[in-house]
Amino acid sequence: MKALVKTKPGVGNVEVLNVPEPACRAGCVKIEVAFTGICGTDLHIYHDTFKNDPPVIMGHEFSGIVAEVGEGVTRYKKGDRVTVLPSTAVTCGACSYCKTGYYMFCPERRGMGHGVDGSFTKYVVVREDMVYQLPDSVTLEEAAMAEPLACAVQALEELTRIHAGDVVLLSGPGPIGLLCLALLTAKGCRVIVAGTDADEARLELSARLGADAAVNVSKDDLQAIVQRETGGMGVDVAIECAGAGPSIASCLKALKKQGRYIQVGIVGKEVVLDFDTVLYKQLQVVGSLAHSMQTWDRVMNLLHQGKINLAPLITHVFPLSDWQTAFQLCEQKKGGKVLVRYDE
Repeated sequence: MKALVKTKPGVGNVEVLNVPEPACRAGCVKIEVAFTGICGTDLHIYHDTFKNDPPVIMGHEFSGIVAEVGEGVTRYKKGDRVTVLPSTAVTCGACSYCKTGYYMFCPERRGMGHGVDGSFTKYVVVREDMVYQLPDSVTLEEAAMAEPLACAVQALEELTRIHAGDVVLLSGPGPIGLLCLALLTAKGCRVIVAGTDADEARLELSARLGADAAVNVSKDDLQAIVQRETGGMGVDVAIECAGAGPSIASCLKALKKQGRYIQVGIVGKEVVLDFDTVLYKQLQVVGSLAHSMQTWDRVMNLLHQGKINLAPLITHVFPLSDWQTAFQLCEQKKGGKVLVRYDE
């Protein structure tokens, strides 16, 4: 079978190769991959600004259909439609983080797509406990967004207080930002989405998805708009999804005194900030890294309840053979969620 592989360290070094089809082991489930989403982490791996262990098959946001179950598997059968929690591919299971469900901080953790083989291919084999069955109402395309949805859910629902009626600045209208927007509008918040000239298409999509204001900071004065929208107070919450120094600075400046700041985007390099802003405004600053076991339970509830409409966020689907075009589209910020499907 073919697979998109990070072949060695360094910028680039990504290509489609022929790899052996994995065997289904005891206690494991073999899944035929339906769709895999391109994540910002994949772009960081391409540019070698996120830890990875090549050679490794990339991809971790995916859905699929069970092709085979190993000895001892009882919860799934061939033909089941599923998604997968990819971050727990390797954990110790014994440290305090594993025991409390915060597996992301396990010192031995290795996730799919960077630490072990991922889903930009035809088949994956994962442990039974990593698999989650999908409700019939959720398409396989939508299910490929379960993992990034979990990232948004942890940031907005579990790590800080966000209430109906809050004014929220969401900086960075990429896929995670758009998922955050969907959750915020469902919650009843007033949302200002900010991006640059490069985000023009995504800002237009944000407006269609319910943003109260979509601001191109390359052309418009974001701080003036924030002051107008908040009666001069500043926003209650700022969520930084762009992973960019100027965006972080703008979010801190836009916050009201005693406001809440959430860092979701990966920066990948050092940034220089006036950090006294945190002190003088007495801000609450929270970083949100991926998700926890509790998050995944919440995400599955959301999928079963059908409260969040994920379909409009998907703007492109590419065959694996055209991965370079798909990655370039994401680099250029011209799409919402971009999915990849396997082709021979």
